[in-house]
Amino acid sequence: MLPQYLESIGVPYHIIENDTYSIVKRIIPEGKTTCSLCSRLRRGSLYGYAKAHGITKIALGHHRDDIIETFFLNMFYAGKLKAMPPKLLSDDKQNIIIRPLAYCREKDINRFAAFKQFPIIPCNLCGSQENLQRVAMKQMLAGWDKQFPGRVETIFASLQNIAPSQMADINLFDFANLKREIDLDATPVLPDDAGLDILAR
Repeated sequence: MLPQYLESIGVPYHIIENDTYSIVKRIIPEGKTTCSLCSRLRRGSLYGYAKAHGITKIALGHHRDDIIETFFLNMFYAGKLKAMPPKLLSDDKQNIIIRPLAYCREKDINRFAAFKQFPIIPCNLCGSQENLQRVAMKQMLAGWDKQFPGRVETIFASLQNIAPSQMADINLFDFANLKREIDLDATPVLPDDAGLDILAR
């Protein structure tokens, strides 16, 4: 379906074909989630093709909901506060990864895709797994969005407004060397509700 569509609108394309499915099925036990390995293999294919053809920027289709779902997946299952940034330097430092849809809601993309009559190609490998952790995250966010309008927007805003000193990661903030700054010439100010003779400084 995709080649015919791209040709109909005059967009040049190249489809990379690698048998990642067989690798996933061979390595991942039956019934286990395939997404993690599958995505790594697909990224590897993209990086390899980019390097072979002198391409230095790769655009991925993750949207805002993907980013929030990934945030909660990492929190609940990996013990990390980590999501997916709109722009990223790959681990090998050879590619810039961009996510042009990072600030777009999935439901808005769906409506626009339907309006433009874009061909929708499902991932049957993932779609055959109904109990995926990501599906649970999607259902959780959908429930919040319905019961508490604006909550999902606030969560995404929080990913752009991080205070390292208010977390507990010693790699992000130097808690060990944290010291008070005392101005001995400053006039002590008593709190409004204090009837104290001595102010502990």
